[in-house]
Amino acid sequence: MTSDEPDLEAAYALQTPADSKRLYASWADSYDQDLTEGLKYLLPEITARCFVGVNGRGPVLDVGAGTGLCGQWLDRLNVKGIDATDISAEMLEQASRKDVYRDCIEADLTEGLPLPADSYSGIVSSGTFTHGHVGPSVLPELLRVARSGAWFALSVNAKHYDAKGFAAMFDHLVADKRICSLSLPEHRIYGEGAEGEHKDDTALIALFQKT
Repeated sequence: MTSDEPDLEAAYALQTPADSKRLYASWADSYDQDLTEGLKYLLPEITARCFVGVNGRGPVLDVGAGTGLCGQWLDRLNVKGIDATDISAEMLEQASRKDVYRDCIEADLTEGLPLPADSYSGIVSSGTFTHGHVGPSVLPELLRVARSGAWFALSVNAKHYDAKGFAAMFDHLVADKRICSLSLPEHRIYGEGAEGEHKDDTALIALFQKT
């Protein structure tokens, strides 16, 4: 990472978990305002609505929860029993103030989650599987903490779905019959009026069930 300036360009330049911790520690206080007002950030609401649309239910783990934007939408949509996990303690502190999570768990997903197997009936993630953040290698760990039949709604930056190996990983999981009912609706990440290099970026919402 070349700069710790807390903005979208810095987030897209992240390369390591340590980079993420540094950036989000300095961005936590202004993150919600910067994204929801400045960039018209749609992805948390879209991810939550996609999860509910496939009859996803709690208890649900919000992965890479950040300041809790997706959790807020899950709560508004009457999903019960929401936990958050994120690499940044500062972001989770902001999330806890939204009063929608039962528990906030600080963890580096690439090193595993401090959670028992078969803990959740749903897994959601908005904005974590993107530039320089987390790749497809963590999907088996998310499957570990999910119960059989659990629904997943994971946003994946469309530019990286093939390039970073998500397509190959999902093909593997389907072939091994570890997941089923995979669909990949594509949505805009930012709303009308957003500005900047990434204003037209899209995400695929990977919807699937653990078998």
